[in-house]
Amino acid sequence: MHAHAAAAAFRHSAPPAPIPSRPASGGAHEPTPTPNPLKLTAYPITDASEFTLVPAASRREWMDATGGRFAYRCLPLSMANQAGWWITCPCDFKAHWNGGDAPTDTKVTFADGKARDSVASHFGTGILTFGLPWLFQTSEGWGLWARGPSNHIKDNCVALDGIIETDWAPYTFTMNWRIMRRGVDVYFRKGEPICQLVPFWLGAFEGVQPQFRQLPEDRGLFQKYLAFRNHKREIKRERALTGQSVFSMDYTKGVVSGTTEKAHEHRTGFGVRPFSGDSDLAPQYRGH
Repeated sequence: MHAHAAAAAFRHSAPPAPIPSRPASGGAHEPTPTPNPLKLTAYPITDASEFTLVPAASRREWMDATGGRFAYRCLPLSMANQAGWWITCPCDFKAHWNGGDAPTDTKVTFADGKARDSVASHFGTGILTFGLPWLFQTSEGWGLWARGPSNHIKDNCVALDGIIETDWAPYTFTMNWRIMRRGVDVYFRKGEPICQLVPFWLGAFEGVQPQFRQLPEDRGLFQKYLAFRNHKREIKRERALTGQSVFSMDYTKGVVSGTTEKAHEHRTGFGVRPFSGDSDLAPQYRGH
C-alpha cells in the first residue's frame, strides 16, 4: 500500500477528546483503554463516477456454489465477508505481466479502449495499482485497514494489505494487487470488489499482553471446552452411523455446547451503514 501527497482536507466536526500519542517508531506506551467513536469521511478528490463505495456484501460466488450453500454454515466466514466497505473496480480490463521488474513489463488493456489513470502499473514487479478517488479521514486513534475483499478468490492475483493512519494524514493511498504467474492474463470486471476498508483502532496492539497458560488453570473455561469437545465427538459418531450431515450450530446460536448458557453479546452479522452524501467530485472543485 503506497501513500502519496494529495490535497489537504480539514475536519468539520469538533476535535475528539485527546488520547495518548502513539510512539513514532514502535516504542511502548500506555494504551488508550476505550476507542473514540468512529467517524469515517470520504472526500472525493477526482472523478469517482466509475467507482462505488458500498457496504461489503455477505455473499460470495464460491460459497453459493457449495452444496446446499454449505459454506455459509461457517459464521466466521460470513462475518468476515461483510466486515467493512467495498471499493469496486471502475471498468473492465485485463493485465499481463511478462515477469520483468519494470513498470512497463505489466501491460493494462481496457476493454472499451479508453485510457485511464485509475488503473496502472506503477511500481513494477507485476503489481497493479488502483488510484482511489477519495481521501479518507477517521476519528482520532482510528485508521483504515485497506485489504482485499475477504474470502474473495481471484486467480493469479493477490491483494496487498496496508494499514493507514487516516486520523491525521492528508494523503491519499492506492490499492495494489500482485500478479503471481508471468505470461498469464488477469481479468478484472467493472463492479467487482478491489478493496475492503476495515476500521482499525491504531492503539490495539500496544496494550496486548499475550501469554501461554494451561487450560485446566481456568476451571470454568476448561469445563466448557470439555462439554464442547464431547458434544463434537457425539456429532461425529452420529454422522458416521447415519451418513447424514449433522451440525449443532451452537456457535452460530451463541450458546455454550451442552448448556443453556448464552453469550452476553453475540452477532451473526454487521449492520454496516452506507455512506451518506455525494460520492462524486463537485463541479466547482474539478481541475483543482
